Amino acid sequence: MRTVTAVGHRGDPYRFRENTLASLLSAFASGADAVELDVRLTRDGVPLLLHDATLARLWEIDARLGDVTAEDVARRTGGGVPSLADALGATSGRRVMIDLPSATARTVRAVLGVVRDSGATSRVYYCAGADAMLAVRAQDPDAEIALTWTTLAPPRPALLDVVRPRWLNYRFGLLDAGLVASLHRAGYLVSAWTPDTRRSLRRLLAAGVDSVTSNRVGVACEERTRAGLVPPSLRPGDAASGDVAAS
Repeated sequence: MRTVTAVGHRGDPYRFRENTLASLLSAFASGADAVELDVRLTRDGVPLLLHDATLARLWEIDARLGDVTAEDVARRTGGGVPSLADALGATSGRRVMIDLPSATARTVRAVLGVVRDSGATSRVYYCAGADAMLAVRAQDPDAEIALTWTTLAPPRPALLDVVRPRWLNYRFGLLDAGLVASLHRAGYLVSAWTPDTRRSLRRLLAAGVDSVTSNRVGVACEERTRAGLVPPSLRPGDAASGDVAAS
């Protein structure tokens, strides 16, 4: 029976503010097998959950995260922006995809250190563009990587040889059954982001993707069931477990 991983994009943002602990936990309560979260560093080098470079959109604070300390952020948001360490603690035993927007080698070093110190190495995987994933691979030869791709032009073989991704993580509108099949033949799992409508989810599931990262993860789970597909933990012969496999 074919399995498909349902990933909550920044948690469950239609119900709770994105990249908060409430959002992450809501995604799992809605059936997610994994959550995707974004990580950036504060001025003092603490990895916090935030997609944007600034706190303006989500928290109405006119400040760049890299210009303020973790203590400043906690004070000004009432503790609303979780640290990566807190997020890994709250999602204990569950799969987490860490997105690294605009990551530098310093960011990657700090994030890998928190993942290691949290004992979460086996359940964390990483996604972002080529530069960030090259930095992850340079610092962790064993990291599980989902290389994010935003064009129909294929990744260069030299890049794939260095990054060694397990997943190719495509913008959902680029994928069709032919491309998915060709990526499978090349030995990659295929992840799609971020289909939110039932029509898009149905098309992608029919095309054969291995994972969908959605802002409406509960809907994604419903469409997976409708298509006769199952979560990774429910493959024949597998015991249900909180430590969900990728696929």
